[in-house]
Amino acid sequence: MAATDTGRLLVPRRLSGSRLDPPAAPRPAVPALWLVDTDEYRAYASRHAPDILDDQELAHAAQLVRAADRDAYACAHVALRLLLGAYLGVAAREVVVERAPCAHCDEPHGRPVVRGGGLHFSLSHCEGLSLLAFATTPVGVDVEPVPDPAAIAEVADVLHPREAAELAILPAPGRPPAFTRVWTRKEAYLKGTGVGLSADPAADYVGAGPVPASPPGWTLSDVLAPRGHHAAVALARLSDGA
Repeated sequence: MAATDTGRLLVPRRLSGSRLDPPAAPRPAVPALWLVDTDEYRAYASRHAPDILDDQELAHAAQLVRAADRDAYACAHVALRLLLGAYLGVAAREVVVERAPCAHCDEPHGRPVVRGGGLHFSLSHCEGLSLLAFATTPVGVDVEPVPDPAAIAEVADVLHPREAAELAILPAPGRPPAFTRVWTRKEAYLKGTGVGLSADPAADYVGAGPVPASPPGWTLSDVLAPRGHHAAVALARLSDGA
């Protein structure tokens, strides 16, 4: 099942710690979105991670110092492999994730991809939550907690001048959620293009208002997220050669 469109927000499905029936494949122009709550999924991910994650993923998880980071990583990547396997029709551990050519130097350290190019995916996780997107064209996704006002002041230069102006006219209590809305849109788009934060985040305008401003060739949508968080997804349009 793809995400549900409520008019302004796309609503992801929640992945539970139970048997995963084969999900419906993503449709053109409609990403399939899945939300994973770490608290709900931790026991399942911990039990199945040794049989699902590859050696590199297990080693990376073991290197994380904080238990919360290990839990978030394990939940996100177990969910990713299970869903990729379900969409591709293979066992989760048999999914081969590679790196696309870098958008800057063409070396193989770009965004993660699966072989064949028929299915695109993106993953974002923060403490307590993971958001996954699957699509028939390049896709990027991001989920973030709303920061405190002091943190926003420190990163104000990452905004496009128009976005900064839009935030400046808001009452002080409305700026943190609006900033997070802008940032998730921006990061989802940059992840979708494959350049990530190696590009200047201030270069592209995505808007701070209720409706995203989509860059050329892309569709930006806000995603329904739990209280205290914002999320967004960026999808390349078929008509633009994606």
